[in-house]
Amino acid sequence: MTFEELKAAVESREVDTVLACIVDMQGRMMGKRFHAGHFVASAWEETHCCNYLLATDLEMSTPEGFEATSWERGYGDYIMKPDLSTLRPVPWLDGTVMVMCDILDHHTHEPVPHAPRQMLKSQVAKLKDMGFDAMMATELEFFLFEKSYDEIRKGGYRDLEPISGYNEDYNLFQTMKEEHVMRRVRNHLWDAGIPVENTKGEAEAGQEELNIKYADALLTADYHTISKHAIKEIAWQQGHAASFLPKWHPDRVGSSSHVHQSLWKDGKPAFFDPEDALGMSGLMKHYVAGLLKYAPDYTYFLAPYINSYKRFMVGTFAPTRIIWSVDNRTAGFRLCGEGSKGIRIECRVGGSDINPYLAMAAMLAAGIAGIEEGLELEDPTTGDVYKGTSGRIPGNLDTARAVLQESALMREAFGHEVIDHYCRAAEVELEAFARAVTDWEIARGFERV
Repeated sequence: MTFEELKAAVESREVDTVLACIVDMQGRMMGKRFHAGHFVASAWEETHCCNYLLATDLEMSTPEGFEATSWERGYGDYIMKPDLSTLRPVPWLDGTVMVMCDILDHHTHEPVPHAPRQMLKSQVAKLKDMGFDAMMATELEFFLFEKSYDEIRKGGYRDLEPISGYNEDYNLFQTMKEEHVMRRVRNHLWDAGIPVENTKGEAEAGQEELNIKYADALLTADYHTISKHAIKEIAWQQGHAASFLPKWHPDRVGSSSHVHQSLWKDGKPAFFDPEDALGMSGLMKHYVAGLLKYAPDYTYFLAPYINSYKRFMVGTFAPTRIIWSVDNRTAGFRLCGEGSKGIRIECRVGGSDINPYLAMAAMLAAGIAGIEEGLELEDPTTGDVYKGTSGRIPGNLDTARAVLQESALMREAFGHEVIDHYCRAAEVELEAFARAVTDWEIARGFERV
């Protein structure tokens, strides 16, 4: 939707509400609901928000220790600058459109460097200076549950029942029963200008997957974030809950968010070389070598919570090792489309809880480093990658945080202040979990210790 189209829709009273949205550290859409008349009159230029929105946790608390903002600094404002190129209708809400906003410093009007959208923009800009465009796609996996969010919350998040009773991977009969949610998801997102390809059942009861056509990196991150938000709202409208928690049950597989990536040059895939045995260009080999070498450095951006690491289990299609292989779903990195112009590398490490802007920015930084350093790519691994012991993914959040803290590459790519900011975010999560007393601890030790 163009701004002129929005003004016409407001004049005709087809639109009365504009959602001005930012993306927080957790990858959630935050913002304000504007009366559309006010938005087109003045708020389209800028509005404001509290700067704690980029220094909080999942609970929206105000933890200490962030340099960017604090009680001592007074929790001032950021500027929300609408990116009018992102205007789009919100078909699942009456009379509503939305716009993504960039976040600027209130005093300097410069982009806030630790804002997720800005972090991705910085790596996209670096690639453009090198003559390349980053083309990416994400897969969204999630669970649908029988009950609504309110019912589940009031029940203490116990006795959770997914919407189906058995593994529905590619199952057309079972997923037919869920069309009152998923058909709306596909059609509403399509009407919002998001190029949905398909939905399917995933490899567990009640597990769904949404696939969206590849696009340039920033668009892909926007698509991912808007779609995740839409899925939650549409599920709620139908009396259900959708969860993107990577591992909600110890005996059920987790939910991932695989990220497909390639570089293009002058409108053509720069990763493809028809003379290579697998179709991989030298550029692609350097890029993938960078992804592998620096994977521990950016694991935090693929697995940002305590729960994220519960998903890395043998035999669940979730990876345990930083290995690449050809069309092999046991590896952390899978070569897809070998021998064709559709050749790309799929990162299978990230869970459904990723902030796509952060995950994609970090991987692009690693790939760029691989190109700049001319890294050589090792031969692909074959067979069951789970059986190996080398190249383990960091096994917990504390380890991933420590590696990020010491990462020269991530600090060079994003700056010391940005990396310190996200290391503090990891510490906040660890501190919150350290204070928790879990059901497991009580059941295990109540009588026996």
